[in-house]
Amino acid sequence: MGKMLGGDEEKDPDAAKKEEERQEALRQEEAERQAKHARMEAEREAMRQSLRDKYGIKKKEEREAEAQAAMEANSEGSLTRPKRAIPPGCGDEPEAEEESILDTVMKYLPGPLQDIFKK
Repeated sequence: MGKMLGGDEEKDPDAAKKEEERQEALRQEEAERQAKHARMEAEREAMRQSLRDKYGIKKKEEREAEAQAAMEANSEGSLTRPKRAIPPGCGDEPEAEEESILDTVMKYLPGPLQDIFKK
């Protein structure tokens, strides 16, 4: 009757010991469950690896690592992003282009200035 009216509960002298045993049992069950799942995952990974070997498939991590290595090899020593491929014919003759611009400017200069720049 005292419990219903908010009175003091009866305290079990072994309650702390029982609670500790219960917590220990829960920790042990959790450890066993994790070991079981780790063992099952190892078996699955062994099965996956046998299939990869059979069909010559690479792991996703291996493919990503190879792609990353290829990108690093291309941009080795560069501090910026990798350069884009330059289409053929672009940038092959920059000196000729500069000369043609200089020649064009020289045409519009007066005669005495042309003589100065030619020397």
